[in-house]
Amino acid sequence: MTTIPEQPARLRLLPLAKLAAAPKWQLETIRALREPVFLWFTHGQGRINIGGSTRGFHPHNAVFLPAGTMHSFHSMTRIQGTGVFFGADHGLDLPDRPLHLRLRDATRHAEVAHLIDAVQRELDGARAMAEQAAYHQLGLLAIWLARNSQNGDDESARATPVLNANEKLTARYAALLEREFGSSLNVTDYATALGVTPTHLSRACRASCGRTALEMMQERRLFEARRMLLDTDIPVQEIARKLGFSTPGYFSRAFNQAVGVPPSAYRKSGADPSRLR
Repeated sequence: MTTIPEQPARLRLLPLAKLAAAPKWQLETIRALREPVFLWFTHGQGRINIGGSTRGFHPHNAVFLPAGTMHSFHSMTRIQGTGVFFGADHGLDLPDRPLHLRLRDATRHAEVAHLIDAVQRELDGARAMAEQAAYHQLGLLAIWLARNSQNGDDESARATPVLNANEKLTARYAALLEREFGSSLNVTDYATALGVTPTHLSRACRASCGRTALEMMQERRLFEARRMLLDTDIPVQEIARKLGFSTPGYFSRAFNQAVGVPPSAYRKSGADPSRLR
């Protein structure tokens, strides 16, 4: 697969209200990041799909997504909290599986808030070796995650999503799609690689996340197309080639049908992309 340019990924903390205000296409496309993410929700509710399993989140929920975890968000309105994006080269001993912790104990709420505040103070303080100090604080968060994923109480019993057969197949497809979305493979090719029929694959995807296999593939390609149009100066024809479209004309038609404007017009709107769905 042709390498797709990726935005620089360094340690950063992001208010979840800002994340929730992103365009719908950024939130609801099922995709994976190349860095771990920790999400701490303090207000609001919605749904998150983790590896093919959709579940609700509420205040005082903590979600950890290892690098490469397929996920998407839905109905993220009036959300407050913090997202910790670790960066690709964090060097920390983090869990290797997704976690969704529903914390009811006020002591645990305070622990999470204290750890995040300590990281934020280092990053905001502009002192020497601030990022190194912040990563040391994140090491304590890694220990907190490990402890809370192993304590076996009611709050952590549902920490790791338990996938049914449809969700497992969807997760395998999504992971393969994440690796190969820039190729010219079609749904039949993916189904063959997974040892199922295209019909069975699409049925499993729709049951798991409300999208067919083809819709997932198109969404993922067009997500990358939007990002490349807004964040790079790569010509439209080259974007079409990198994303596996047979011709630039086919890419432009598919993009226009999904987004409502041609790729060139979308790029020109980059100063205010939120106007476009």
